Amino acid sequence: MNVAHDDATVPEGVRLQKVLAAAGVASRRVVEQYIVEGRIRVNGQTVTELGRRIDPERDLVDVDGTAVQLDVTKRYVMLNKPTGVVSSMRDESGRPDLRRFTKDYEERLYNVGRLDAETSGLLLLTNDGELAHVLAHPSFGVTKVYIAKVDGTVTPQTISTLTKGIELEDGPIAADKARLLDTSRGSSLVELTLHSGRNRILRRMMAAVGHPVTELVRRQFGPLHLGTLPAGKTRDLSKIELGALLTLARRESGVAAAPGEQETE
Repeated sequence: MNVAHDDATVPEGVRLQKVLAAAGVASRRVVEQYIVEGRIRVNGQTVTELGRRIDPERDLVDVDGTAVQLDVTKRYVMLNKPTGVVSSMRDESGRPDLRRFTKDYEERLYNVGRLDAETSGLLLLTNDGELAHVLAHPSFGVTKVYIAKVDGTVTPQTISTLTKGIELEDGPIAADKARLLDTSRGSSLVELTLHSGRNRILRRMMAAVGHPVTELVRRQFGPLHLGTLPAGKTRDLSKIELGALLTLARRESGVAAAPGEQETE
């Protein structure tokens, strides 16, 4: 016997605890405890009822203030890009590109922002287009930390100049932070923190103060740290890293401007 269902009586959405359990946050029972404790928010509002249902494709959820990715088809991969590789999925000139690092992943991954061929270090690969747009857009200004090996002996005065600001052909620029790590045999190691997305900005800054860059590595991108990941290797982001990245992106996504050029260092 067929039983007719009245669509009006079928609750919309999926239970919050089921969605968060599927996302790997915790078991359903633990998630229910989180709800009771007021630790979960949906679209910025604290949830206290255990029967709450959500639309995983539209609603934004955070636990203890940390964003949760509900779409389990999204992939987030950290690459330590070696020098000699262009930040492109297909280089028209036939130079080594990023396909060698993404070919073994089931998902179609794309790079967030760019590092020039001579720069190594942290590059984020993902199939999350919305997150990629927010993080790569120059108006977003995600913080990036670099270690630069430069010609000459950098002085404290030069470090001060970099943070106070210098004038380049496309306008003034200042490092958020700068510190001298080492000097030896006619070269220096400098750590620079920038949020600018202007083209090859760090190399141009160091050239402007008389210390051309000979080697450059990006050690940090927003909340992500390269750590001990070897050059040419990839790894998935941890849940903690992903939560921090999503939280940052969601906080700033309202300020992201229209699509534009990505940064290149």
